[in-house]
Amino acid sequence: MKLRFANLVVATATALSMISVGTSARAAEQDIVDTAVAAGQFKTLAAALSGAGFASTLKGPGPFTVFAPTDAAFAKLPAGTFESLLKPENKDKLAAILTYHVVPGRVTAADVGKLREAKTVNGKTLTVSTSGSGVMINEAKVTATGIAASNGVIHVIDSVILPAGN
Repeated sequence: MKLRFANLVVATATALSMISVGTSARAAEQDIVDTAVAAGQFKTLAAALSGAGFASTLKGPGPFTVFAPTDAAFAKLPAGTFESLLKPENKDKLAAILTYHVVPGRVTAADVGKLREAKTVNGKTLTVSTSGSGVMINEAKVTATGIAASNGVIHVIDSVILPAGN
């Protein structure tokens, strides 16, 4: 009986690891935009990328590192802010905010912890700091790291980061 139980535990663990590896491999086959959409917690980000005309760039070859705010992070913005940014007359402002979340190249979780700053696609610099509570990108906390995509990597942040002047 003990041997059967041990075999069952080993078989279950093996099956779960195969599922996990399969899911990770599938994610790495998708670009950053499709990976973010599939994750389910970046619907607002995906809408913003489309609204700014930036989704096609992040579907390109890259590599890119995206510090991706969740839907909950966008919900922290003052009421009406996101809706205002989606208006055609604010497309450039939205693009500036979104490109402030993207660093050229593939910056792994281990790399992020070693950085003090990172130059973004929009030309401005993010401040990176580490403490006992984890990694911060400006005032946003990194809550998950290393979501692999075919053309880069996504690190999840808990706030929308705004470049100076926005």
